[in-house]
Amino acid sequence: MLCLQASIGAVNDLADAEADRVGKPAKPIPAGLVPRSVARGWAALTVVAGVALAAPSGIGAVAIAVLGVGLGYAYDVRLSRTGLAWLPLALALPLLPAFAWLGATGHIPNALGALIPAAVAAGTGLIIGNGLVDIERDRLAEKATIAVRLGRDRAWSLHGLAFVAAIAVAFALAPVLTGPDGTGARLTTLVGLASAAGLPGGAVVIAVGAALLTRVDAGVRERGWELEGIGTVVLGISWLARIAATTAGGLGG
Repeated sequence: MLCLQASIGAVNDLADAEADRVGKPAKPIPAGLVPRSVARGWAALTVVAGVALAAPSGIGAVAIAVLGVGLGYAYDVRLSRTGLAWLPLALALPLLPAFAWLGATGHIPNALGALIPAAVAAGTGLIIGNGLVDIERDRLAEKATIAVRLGRDRAWSLHGLAFVAAIAVAFALAPVLTGPDGTGARLTTLVGLASAAGLPGGAVVIAVGAALLTRVDAGVRERGWELEGIGTVVLGISWLARIAATTAGGLGG
C-alpha cells in the first residue's frame, strides 16, 4: 500500500505541475528539484512494486490493489478538477481495511461490510476538506474543486455533514464488544482499549480538525485537515479492533 500511495502521489504531482507553478511553486516538479522523467519513472516503479508485493496474498488482494490505484489515478488525472473530486476517495477508503484484512487473513469478515457507508462518508469529508486547505491557491490556478465551486462556507458545511454521517454510522453499526461469557468485555487488553477508546477519540480529533479548517491561515487549515485524517484512521482502527475481538470470540481480561 505504501508503494501504491507513492505512485498515486507522483502521478498527482505530474498532473498538477502546471497549476502548482502558480499556486504551489515550492513543490518538487515546479521548483525544478525533480525532473518529470524521474517522477514518471518513480510512479511506474512504485505501482509495479505495490502490485508485486500484493501478489503473494492472492488474486483478491491484487484486484483490490489495482482498483484502488486506478481510483487514485482517476482523481489525479481528471476528477480532482471536477465536481466529482469526492468520488474516488469515497470509493477507495473502504478498500484500505479490506486490502489489509484480506492480505493478513485470506478472507474479509462480513462485519467489515458495515464499515463501508462510514468510510464513504469520511472519504467525502476528507476530499472536500482538502479542497478547503487549498481554496485560495486553487482559485488562483483556476482549478474548479468542490470547495471553489461551492465557496468556503457551504463547502465547510457539506464536509462537516459528511463527517457527522460517518461518525454516526460508525457508532450505530459498530460491533458490540462481548466477553467469552457473552457479557460486556473487560477492556484490559490493547485490542480492548483500542476498541473502546477509538470511536470517541477519533470523533474528538475530527471535530478539532474541522474547527481548524475554519481558520484564515492556510497552514493552520492544513493541520486541521491532517487531524481529520488521523481521526478517520483512529475510527477505522477501533472498528477493526472490534471486528478482531468479536471474530476471536471476545476480549477476556
